Formats: sequence, C-alpha cells, structure tokens
Amino acid sequence: MLYIIDTADLEAIKHINEFYPVDGVTTNPSIIAKEKTDCIERLREIRRIIGEDKILCAQTLQTDAGLIVEEGKKLQEAIGGNFYLKVPIGEAGLKATMELKKLGIGVLMTAIFTPTQALMAAKAGADFVAPYVNRIDNVCGDGVGVVAEIVNQFDNYNITSCRVMAASFKNAQQVNDCASVGCHIATIGPDIYKNLISHPLTDVAIEGFNRDWRSVYGDKQILDL
Repeated sequence: MLYIIDTADLEAIKHINEFYPVDGVTTNPSIIAKEKTDCIERLREIRRIIGEDKILCAQTLQTDAGLIVEEGKKLQEAIGGNFYLKVPIGEAGLKATMELKKLGIGVLMTAIFTPTQALMAAKAGADFVAPYVNRIDNVCGDGVGVVAEIVNQFDNYNITSCRVMAASFKNAQQVNDCASVGCHIATIGPDIYKNLISHPLTDVAIEGFNRDWRSVYGDKQILDL
C-alpha cells in the first residue's frame, strides 16, 4: 500500500518525508486555507520538498467542466512533476475528467461515498478515487466496508488503471483495516503516522535491550568498542 501525507503544513511534510516511506502529498481547499498563505507558492514548496516523482494532488474549486479543465492545466504547469488534479464527483467532474485525460493530466476523483460513484469515476478515466472512510462512519455507514466493495468491484471488472486512495481517517485502526481489505493507497493526516508504528510493547522491548546492554557494558556503545 502507498502512504500519502494529507496536509499542507511544510514542517510536517518535511518530517514525515524524511522519516517515513511516503509516496506523496494530498491537499484540499480546507487544508490549504488553514495555512493562510499563497496557494500556488505553497504547492510549489511542497513539490520542492517531496521531489518530482512523488504524487502531489491539489483540488479544483470550479464547478463548470470547462473551468475545471483550465484550472487543471494551470496547476499542472505551475506545480509540475507527478501531479493529479482532485476533482469532486459529479456530472461536471466526470465531463472534466474525460477531457483532462485526453490532455494527459492525472485525476484524483474525490468526495466518494459509494461504490457506484467510484466505478463511474474509474470509467471516466480517473487515476484514483478517494472514499471518505471516517465521514462514512459518522453517518452510521461502514467506511472500510465501502472501501472493500470498491476494491472488489475494481477486481471483478479488471480495472487496473484506477486505484483506491482511501481518505478521511481518524485513527490508525481505520488505516490498518483498509490495508486488510486490499486498499491501494491511504492518505493520512500527520498526527496518525506515529500511531502506525507505535506500540507500548515495542517500547518495553527496546528498554529491555538497553537495560541488558548497560548491565554489562555500561554507557559504552558499539561504536566505542
């Protein structure tokens, strides 16, 4: 599974990109607005941090298909690299996606809440679909179940050109559950990354190693021997 950072916080991106095996960054209008800075320049700064090869997604604010396409062209030119335009599911979004694909511009279709939305997005040419796991859970739905159904439908119809990028996580367990049902990608907020690798028994084990070493060698390190 690919791991994506879901933020526009430069310090968080620098840290996670350095210490974790991540594959890119996603943003949305709410995430960008939170930073209260120039949108295009912030996206360029993110690109400089993660490099040209990693995924970078930015979302359109347009609701007209033609304007979505124009915004996609502008963002691709401004940001460069492995770029994907986030396009909300809907009639205008589907029409724009079909046109964007003709232009060679990648698309992440977002705000997915049902498998039928995802299947239609894939048919239109989207490279990724983003089901909102926790938001589905919040309305008494089954977010991981929706992800599993989308993965199964893609497998049933041999759809390999579109991958499932689960989004909207509140805890590490949701990420793990999505991985267990074959989700291709998870875009995760910075606060969850450490929880993916932390466990109290890991801390106990490491402390045991250190205690046993100190009982024989004191403060000496292997590099000192």
